[in-house]
Amino acid sequence: MESFTTYAKEPPTDDDEAIARSLTGDLAAYEVLVTRYSALAHRTAAMLGAADEAEDVVQEAFVKAYRHLATFRQDAPFRPWLLRIVANETHDLTRSRGRRAELAVKLTESRLPETESPEDAAVAVDRRTRLLDVVRTLPEREREVVVCRYFLQLSEAETAQVLDLPAGTVKSRTFRGLKRLREEVGRDLA
Repeated sequence: MESFTTYAKEPPTDDDEAIARSLTGDLAAYEVLVTRYSALAHRTAAMLGAADEAEDVVQEAFVKAYRHLATFRQDAPFRPWLLRIVANETHDLTRSRGRRAELAVKLTESRLPETESPEDAAVAVDRRTRLLDVVRTLPEREREVVVCRYFLQLSEAETAQVLDLPAGTVKSRTFRGLKRLREEVGRDLA
């Protein structure tokens, strides 16, 4: 009796390899991409307004990304391309809901450093909550760039790619958004 030995492929070490293997039908390679970017995609959807439906948005985005993987430009980074799909899915969701995008950030629930005193922790939570409240009041166009740049820590170029905007527009909206934040936070603390 002949025995067959199957060798499991090693997981891809970088995005390019994962994409190349996914294009040949290697679903395990695509799972690596899903695992690598799920948390960021979820955070992006939530912060751009998907709120409780962020999980659905992320799942749909990964499905769309897989279906369109053949059209992905191989010399481009995968992360901004995926986040653009997430942003588009979030826009579709909020538009279909017919309500203003809601910023659902769980920063106030983040773990506090163990060295922080209860008083310092309470002040930090209060500040984060007030900042998020102010960010929620920004016009959607400015809120999107502020969220991408400062909450998701994307570069200006990545933000432009994710939101499908020219770099100059990202720059001007970021400037206006930060200016409004300074005014509102200053007014809030006065």
